[in-house]
Amino acid sequence: MNFLRSIFGRIFAVWAILAFTITMFIYLIPYYVLVHFRKEPYKSHAFIKFARIWMNSFIYLSFCRFKIYGRENFKEGENYIVICNHNSMMDIPISSPAIPGGNKTIAKAEMAKIPIFGPLYTTGSVLVKRKSDASRKESYLKMKEILNMGLHMCIYPEGTRNRSKELLAPFHGGAFKLAMDTGKSILPGMILHTRKILDANKPFFFMPGKMEMHFLAPIPVMPDDTADTLKKKSIDVMTAFLKEHQ
Repeated sequence: MNFLRSIFGRIFAVWAILAFTITMFIYLIPYYVLVHFRKEPYKSHAFIKFARIWMNSFIYLSFCRFKIYGRENFKEGENYIVICNHNSMMDIPISSPAIPGGNKTIAKAEMAKIPIFGPLYTTGSVLVKRKSDASRKESYLKMKEILNMGLHMCIYPEGTRNRSKELLAPFHGGAFKLAMDTGKSILPGMILHTRKILDANKPFFFMPGKMEMHFLAPIPVMPDDTADTLKKKSIDVMTAFLKEHQ
């Protein structure tokens, strides 16, 4: 049984790559006509609408299902620092399009060098070179600008995919410092089941299945908060949710 699952996982991996590439080329011309040359923040609002159609097409063609819960936690006229758990590369194509309204994701600068895909990736991201102190400082200032524009900022506080058996990997402090500096509430976005589909510990393996994203109630910045207390509140809320649902 495991042998057959391994074979099918590799067949589906080939198809998932083809589905992603095919849909990217289909939507490339509409992207350049409708999105690429617009100015912020309108560019990000337009890009998310475009990305939502593109990713829905990719998810459908890759035989996956995706449900979103808790969008009502986004209050009209407010923007948030959305923090997501991170288990799989599938988290990236589903999280940002699932967020209501324009947003950007903090992301690795190296991915922007990929031909054709690079401009799409750059439009939806604040790029950072993790090993560069200067790049990290620049990206932090850019995230503050994004929030000041009224856009949401999507951050994975674990920093990279959680390959462990723990519910969450240790959190970095950047998202919570950003909340303290801007006064923007933290809004947890919980992603479920993507590890079963695209496991970081299984190279070239893709198994179609059901994915979920749950947006939880915002965690406001209180007068007596620090970045550390905000981080602890977020970890407690996210851990409790994962214990209940996984």
